[in-house]
Amino acid sequence: MARRETRVTISSTDPNNRDGGKVFLIREMPATQAEDWAMRALLALTAAGAEIPDDLEGAGMAGLAVMGVQALTGLKHADVKPLMDEMFTCVQACPDRQNPNVVRPLVEDDIEEVQTRLFLRREILQLHVGFSLPGAPSMSTSETPGPSGAGRITRTSPAR
Repeated sequence: MARRETRVTISSTDPNNRDGGKVFLIREMPATQAEDWAMRALLALTAAGAEIPDDLEGAGMAGLAVMGVQALTGLKHADVKPLMDEMFTCVQACPDRQNPNVVRPLVEDDIEEVQTRLFLRREILQLHVGFSLPGAPSMSTSETPGPSGAGRITRTSPAR
């Protein structure tokens, strides 16, 4: 079975949203990379003094999702930066809306709004853990409100 993936289109009625209309492909990390990422995040949390419930210690990304991404805010920037950077290795730009099969790695100016980055981080975790996270828009409809100031988000997932 192929890795799960989803396409996210950011549209906006706000003419000041520089990411309006952009499409991104998010592809699931390989299981070994996802497990390693989650373990490093949980170990960093433990080192920072966060209390990890016993039943979540071996739960990987799903356990981290239950704790909430906000738990990472108590960490030092040097500990979080590599984790945050690695999250975006799952994201590719779809520069040609007429040809959705054309994808390429992100470049610096592909994402111009902070709220788009935050939204994509929630979508990355959603794809990996398979359930909605607190504060994340619902996946029950094809179009949902986006992050504050980001307009509406449209998701499409290929059939599995």
